[in-house]
Amino acid sequence: MRIEQLQAFLAITETGSFQQAARTCNCTQSTISRQVQSLEEDLGIALFHRHQQAKLTIGGERFLPHALKICQEWKLAHQSISNLLAGKQPDLCVAAIHSVCAHLLPPILQKFCYEYPQVQLRVTALGSDRAMKVLKDGLVDVAIVMDNRMFTTSPDMVVQQLYQEPIEILMSAQHPLAEYAPVPWAELVKYPQVVFKDGYGMQRLVQEQFSKQGSKLQAVLELNTLDSFRGVVRQGKLIALLPQSALLDLHNDPTLTTRSIEPTPQTGINLSRQVVLVTTSDRLQIPPIKFFCDLVSQELGVRL
Repeated sequence: MRIEQLQAFLAITETGSFQQAARTCNCTQSTISRQVQSLEEDLGIALFHRHQQAKLTIGGERFLPHALKICQEWKLAHQSISNLLAGKQPDLCVAAIHSVCAHLLPPILQKFCYEYPQVQLRVTALGSDRAMKVLKDGLVDVAIVMDNRMFTTSPDMVVQQLYQEPIEILMSAQHPLAEYAPVPWAELVKYPQVVFKDGYGMQRLVQEQFSKQGSKLQAVLELNTLDSFRGVVRQGKLIALLPQSALLDLHNDPTLTTRSIEPTPQTGINLSRQVVLVTTSDRLQIPPIKFFCDLVSQELGVRL
């Protein structure tokens, strides 16, 4: 059963004529006849008395309300997709790592809301692993996360490199490590650390780096908000390794300071992280989502 068959059936029912129905459907009378004949074969019953005027049989009368309902649903479905492709969608959901939400997204969100005031923008701060999970589950449209090929190598995923940033040490202004600039790795490993909770890319990055250096990570506390990191570190000798974007407004707080990390002894490479935007290829066909991705890329990286 095809929608064209139902449309032909309804056109004949409305006009009472195969010839008039052909004009209504903008096709030939033979085409209308074939559509109805095929529909009757599918249903196993005649739908019209074929006299001077086409009248519904008892089978046609029984089928009519169903045909009307199916065609109405088809019109609604078609309109819904047309609205989607025209950018008429109720909301756009974004999951982003905390530092991006706090410092980099606000001006981008304002520009998006100006361009698409009818679209409700919903932004959630999540760790990278969780953000990728909700993206794959279809709960959000876009994720801005730390790059991790274990999560982003999928045929339907579109990954845009945004920026790379160094990892720095957050510490109390009175901390012993404050006398170094940059801090040698051998000194860094002596102090207990505050780390992100499991499921956050930063925790995995720090653990991997300590493992590569053959050092033991003294992780004594797990947190998941930037404010809580600052509150704890401010108290004493605990330190935290955080991305530079999470420390942008630190100059306003005289009780805290940051230091860069000396390149690792084995490789001479500075510790850093790569931030990416991830969405799916089908979502990029939707104007508001495409606009948001382009906007993020223009502001934080390169255009998709």
